[in-house]
Amino acid sequence: MKKVFIDGESGTTGLQVRQRLANHPHVQVVSIDPSEKRNIDAKKRLMSEVDVTILCLPDDASKESALLAGEVGCRVLDASSAHRIADGWVYGLPEIHPEQRSKIASAARVSNPGCYATGAIVLLQPLVKAGALAADGLYTINAVSGYTGGGKPMIERYESDEKVPTFAAYGLGFNHKHLPEIQTHSALAHQPIFIPSVGTFAQGMLVMIPLHMPKGQSSEALHKVFADAYAGETFVKVNPYNEIDPANAPFITPHGVEGSNEVQISVYGNKEGDRSLLVAKLDNLGKGASGAAVQNLNIMLGLDESLCVNID
Repeated sequence: MKKVFIDGESGTTGLQVRQRLANHPHVQVVSIDPSEKRNIDAKKRLMSEVDVTILCLPDDASKESALLAGEVGCRVLDASSAHRIADGWVYGLPEIHPEQRSKIASAARVSNPGCYATGAIVLLQPLVKAGALAADGLYTINAVSGYTGGGKPMIERYESDEKVPTFAAYGLGFNHKHLPEIQTHSALAHQPIFIPSVGTFAQGMLVMIPLHMPKGQSSEALHKVFADAYAGETFVKVNPYNEIDPANAPFITPHGVEGSNEVQISVYGNKEGDRSLLVAKLDNLGKGASGAAVQNLNIMLGLDESLCVNID
């Protein structure tokens, strides 16, 4: 039985990681006494006794805990944004490179991707790699997430009696914290324009990238790149070209993936062939956070990566 310590298990991501691991056949979650959670010696002692420490903390606290884990030789999986482009850390998105799983499996330090970043990178990275999109292109990403993506303060606001907006865009300083990892792991020369938003639903996310198609390029060709890149992947599903779920038509919605570790990719194109829309749908707390963390943990421990990644 492998032992895991979740540092920050009472937060939104930590709670869902713990919920997923509750029935894991090969993992035992070890907790620190609440009275000792700020005791550095107690935390280091616990880290020295487990196989992996999962950090579900704010960025600064994650940096501090990662150092403690390093001092006692404990492997780390960090769910914060503190180390996603840091030297010495492996990015925990197994589907983006053929060798990424082996890197995660052998890594001492793995950084779990951001929710918006996961959707953006699974769309951009294979197209740039295949030469179907220019690495030096200027791209725009629009996205909407359930309110649980904002952590405890936003959850409390949306689940209280306080009046909240049905839909609200934010990130208007054009410096969202997911932008560095999107640029780095998509191999882009320039940071995209990224406009996230939140709606009055708990979980689910759409990440959308509109494109003007250059002459000689087609939406169908982009779809084929995705189909080839993610063939055989368990947690990335490529929907048929121009398909809209009949139950929701003519709309595409962020719903239907709650509790899942799956990301669904869709490609839409107009009849004239000069415009496309790339869409990734995922659960912001699933493949966008806790589900991905359990998938990465399984890989790090040499286990079946699909074990306990979903919440039924």
